[in-house]
Amino acid sequence: MRFDYPPERRYRPTHEWLTADEPRRVGVTDFAQDELGDVVFVELPDPGDPLTAGDAFGVVESIKAVSDLYAPVDGEVATINESLFDRPELVNDDPYGEGWMIEVRVDAAGELLSADEYREQVE
Repeated sequence: MRFDYPPERRYRPTHEWLTADEPRRVGVTDFAQDELGDVVFVELPDPGDPLTAGDAFGVVESIKAVSDLYAPVDGEVATINESLFDRPELVNDDPYGEGWMIEVRVDAAGELLSADEYREQVE
């Protein structure tokens, strides 16, 4: 199976993505949502919470597993996608669009991969 990795985003080895443009959104990759299976619950931080690159900021639960979400950057949570509380399946249906998790105010980027580097890691 071939997965989609938009080239304008940056990726963490732990399967999260970050947009390059404002608002700086974070979500999980197409590969990650496929590996998780049907997402049934998402736990997200509160707006204003600090983020540290590489540290867990939330949880995604699927029919297969419960997985931590890891911050791609140092910064602060600006907004959360409250739609996911009622419709967690958006993570599966549209991981790079309506399935985004948080918007962040970035202080410093962590170790991020290009789309090609991420593809090489997972495929």
